[in-house]
Parts: sequence; structure tokens; C-alpha cells
Amino acid sequence: MNDTLLTAPTLWGLIQLRATATPDACMLIDIDGKRWSFAQFAAGAERVASTLRVHGVGDGSVVTWQMPTSVGALLVSAALARLGAIQNPVIHLYGKKELLAILKQNRSSLMIVAAHAERDYAALARSVTSELAEPPALLEFDLACIRTDPHLQAGPPVHDDVRWVYYTSGTSADPKGVCHTDASLIAGGRALAQALALTSSDIGSFSFPCAHVGGSMYLVMLLCVGMAALVLPSFDPQKSSALFTLHGVTTTGGSTAHYQGLLNAQRKQPGTPLAPTLRLLSGGGAAKPPALFYQLRDELQLKVAHSYGMTEAPMISGGSPLHSDEQLAHSDGKPVAGMSIRIVLADGSLAANGEPGEIRIKGPTVCRGYTDPALTQAAFDADGYFRTGDIGLLRADGHLALTGRLKDVIIRKGENISAQELEQILGLHPKVGAVAVIGLPDRERGERVCAVVELRDPAERLSFDDMVACFEAAGSMRQKIPEQLELVDQLPRNETFNKILKFKLRERFSGEQHG
Repeated sequence: MNDTLLTAPTLWGLIQLRATATPDACMLIDIDGKRWSFAQFAAGAERVASTLRVHGVGDGSVVTWQMPTSVGALLVSAALARLGAIQNPVIHLYGKKELLAILKQNRSSLMIVAAHAERDYAALARSVTSELAEPPALLEFDLACIRTDPHLQAGPPVHDDVRWVYYTSGTSADPKGVCHTDASLIAGGRALAQALALTSSDIGSFSFPCAHVGGSMYLVMLLCVGMAALVLPSFDPQKSSALFTLHGVTTTGGSTAHYQGLLNAQRKQPGTPLAPTLRLLSGGGAAKPPALFYQLRDELQLKVAHSYGMTEAPMISGGSPLHSDEQLAHSDGKPVAGMSIRIVLADGSLAANGEPGEIRIKGPTVCRGYTDPALTQAAFDADGYFRTGDIGLLRADGHLALTGRLKDVIIRKGENISAQELEQILGLHPKVGAVAVIGLPDRERGERVCAVVELRDPAERLSFDDMVACFEAAGSMRQKIPEQLELVDQLPRNETFNKILKFKLRERFSGEQHG
């Protein structure tokens, strides 16, 4: 049962409310073990806001920040919310190409970067801003540079204006700016807290880039519940697990890659619990194979409550530890409060229960649109539903199950084949560490099905016959079995949540046929 969840119309209002309700409760624990209470965090954000005010930041100022996950980064974000600025958080792993595209679009007045970090963010920023006609001012931030005396006037008025612009990763094109309000992000964080059924005695972790939309959602969750979180600048399964145990972390996650990393680390020490205080993993951003749920349950003795969301709507549906194992393994949870979901067929009609189609959504966590009005117009249908581009179905129990992407359906001789379905089957093979199934151009078939496999152990090779036998054992129709198998040392992934970059695989293997 959740403690009473706090809520407020703005992020800064929520910070103040929590600092008043439980001022001395622990909110953040840094990697060195230093603890910040909710009252200390609120006061620190006030001081950072005072510092930023000196640099000209106020209501409506456009500010970009690029910092690794840290207490300082969370304070900067809270301070910008305090001032009513429009903030553009940038994933700390992004390089010159992505940063240049973002700054060309958003025309920020100030760029805030981490000082004294392992990466020279200031040098990166200078190399980018030197190519801009109107470069933003640059501020190198660390906790030592904040003012000790706030001297701020009353906070910004309650509003539902766009105050957050999150840029998508831009793996195949320039990044798209996704526009959020405080209200949409608060709705997401509150929905996450409700789904996970967390209490103030739980301890979570920032194990992922806090500049991702999930970072603000996780911050809101802490404030709603009144719980603490360990702040990790990077995620290493073995080292992070030791810190989880030291600080009593009960829940962590971020994405399927985090789940797999913890499972791999556990397998290096069978019989010895990797992180005995952990009871729950949560995350989103990528598909979760059902087999992975059961492996984590059996080998780490915990549950995985996977959610479905995206930058445009950080919480759409959420898994809960209160759900059955079957529901957690084979669905992406129940739609969050206030979320209306339509499953739409290719002809525009609504799908029947259990019938797959495009997922379209309308609800409190959905963004206002994009910075480009043309993209916004294309993203919403005539009834105001956001087109997710994902394929899924609503089950009889009301749970939502993703089955693929509109762009990830392989059409082989007129037959629609879900890449995700085949990935889940082949992912069960003991020799397979990770798999991506792609469609490649084929004169005879239109597209041929190709499975690209990263082996669990490079010494244990997977043959084409092994692959075919795996699909036959699963009862797959013959037309769905891949015609091509490729083994790679490592699947290409993006730097944010380790998503597999299928377009790179298509580029690499389009001219090859094997099997």
C-alpha cells in the first residue's frame, strides 16, 4: 500500500510541499554516501536558482543543460523549474553532432555544463557554439559555485505552459523537440509511483541519465512518495550492486539493458545473491522478453514491473508488483489513470479486444507536441489521439501488450511478420545473448527475415540449423522462420538506454544472403 502521494500543479510547488511535509527525510544519496534531505534539496535549489538569476535566467528563459547524473544536475533542473525557465536537458553522452542540432533548433540564451567531470563538457560546448551565429552564454556548474543567500522573489505563477523540451536521440535524422509541461511530467511520475506501489521506506536509484525524460519523472516520484534514491553517475552492474547493498536499495532499473546487466552479473556468482536488498526492477524504453522476466525472478529472486512509455508520453501503462507473474511477463501493464487508449487497424477502424493495431493515446502524460508545428500536426489524429507508431493489443484483463513497431513489421510475400515476436522466441535459446530481427530487401519475397545474434558465449556458436530448430520447437509457422542468420560480436546500440540500432544492421546486411 502506498503512503499518501503528494501532488501539486508545478514541480517547484511539489518540491516545496514535500520539504514541508517531511523536511528531514532522506531524498538523495550520492556515490560518496552524502545524504540530502528534502529540505536541504529545496534550499539548495533555491541557492542554485539565485545563481542562475545572476546569469539572466528568469521566467520563459530558454536554457540547455548537459550534465551526467548527479545531485548537482538534479538541483539545476529544480532551480530552472523554480525560475519558470524553459529547460532543454541533453543526455550527457551526446556528442557534437547531436548538441549542434539541438542548439540550432532551440536558440538557448544559456548553456549549463558540468565542471570538473570525467568528460570536458565545456570544451564540447565551445566547439559547438563556435559554429552558431548567436551562441548561448556558457556556465560551468558545480556545487561550489552556488550562492549562499538566495534573495529571490516569490515563485513563478501556477501555469501549464511548456517548460520542458526533450530532444529525441536522432539516430536517423535531426533530433525532434518534444514539448512537456510540469503537469504532464508530474502526471507521469505520480503514475509511476502508483504502479510500483512504493512507500517512503523504499530506496530507489538514478541508474540512468537524469537528462532523459525518465529523470524528471523519477524525481517527481520521489517527491510524491517521500522516498530516497541513490544517485549513480554511471551504471556498472557489479559495482552498482555493491552500492545497492550498502545503502539498502530496494528498487532499481531503467531499461531492459539494466535488467540484462544485473542478470549477467548474478550469473558470475551463482549461489551468492548479487544485491539481496533488491526486490523490484522497473523501467521502459525497450521491449522486455518474457523469458527475461522469469530468469530474473528465478535467479535474482525479484520481480520486474515493466512500463510502456516514450519521450512524448513517459507513462502510458505500467506493470505493478501486485500483478501476476503471467501479466508481468507477457504485458506492459495497465493503462495509467486518465489514459485513453485506442488500437487502430491499418484501415483506420478500431481493433477488437485482443487484435493488434497501432496504439494511439490521449491522456495527462502526453506531450503538447513538437517544436516543429508540422510534426505536431502529423503526430495527432483528427480526434486528438497521439499516434505512437507502436503496435500492440489490449488483452481481456485490460493489460496492454506491445507486439512491435509499425516500422518494425516485416512484409514477406504479403505476410506481416512481427520482428518482436521472433526476437522473443530466439531470445529463449541458451546460446543467444541478444537478438535483433530485421527485414532486408529481397527481389523474390519483397523482404526476407534476418536474425542478427549476439552470442552469450562467443565460444558456443549458434548454427543456422540450431536457429531453425528453436523456431520449430516453438511451433512457429514455416513462413516466419528467418532465412538469414548473422552472428556479431556486439549489436549496435545507442548510448542512452542501450536500444539496438536496427537501421545500422539493415545498412550492414542488406546485400548479404546466407542460410
